[in-house]
Amino acid sequence: MSRIPFKTFSRRHFLAGSAALISSSALAQEDSGNSQQAFDPLRPPPEPEPPVQRNISAFRAKTWRPYFDNLRNGAILVDIDSRALHYWSADGTTYKLFPSSVPLSDDLTRRGRTKVVRKVEGPSWSPTPNMLKRNPEWPAYVPPGPDNPLGTHALYLSWKYYRIHGTHDTRKIGRKSSNGCIGLYNEHIAELFSFAKVGTQVLLI
Repeated sequence: MSRIPFKTFSRRHFLAGSAALISSSALAQEDSGNSQQAFDPLRPPPEPEPPVQRNISAFRAKTWRPYFDNLRNGAILVDIDSRALHYWSADGTTYKLFPSSVPLSDDLTRRGRTKVVRKVEGPSWSPTPNMLKRNPEWPAYVPPGPDNPLGTHALYLSWKYYRIHGTHDTRKIGRKSSNGCIGLYNEHIAELFSFAKVGTQVLLI
């Protein structure tokens, strides 16, 4: 009886064939998953924005000296164009850089010098009179919690209605998405909250 030449089917051939089979199966599953994917209508993706000049190149570390005479009580710089918030401690040993959300339009944007006048952990929220005019369906009051637009912490500024605060909607960070305030990820506002104090200088540019 002659022997069947099994040696022609080598281990290398077996591995190559298995890899091809696994690859084709994975592609088929991926195509199937993509065909079934659908967006949640209650949480649609953010609308696309046109490219923002300097948004990437300007998101880098800065020094405080061109913007402040001193670091008394610490200093916060908000760069609206690059959508970034910078913090320096009073002794100059701590520097933090956070991505932020910024106002939706120029008419909602305020620039200049202000300061932190109040700190609140677990803030409540009420829309301003102008917000209610534009959005009469909005609630008049939202208690602290996961539905609160101010997130977990808020720094109230000397400008009425203006705050630096957190947000539970992480899609807003890095975008034009606020009615005038500056928003941070909740973990970032918690960190900034621990550093900043009543009297900390704030400059929006």
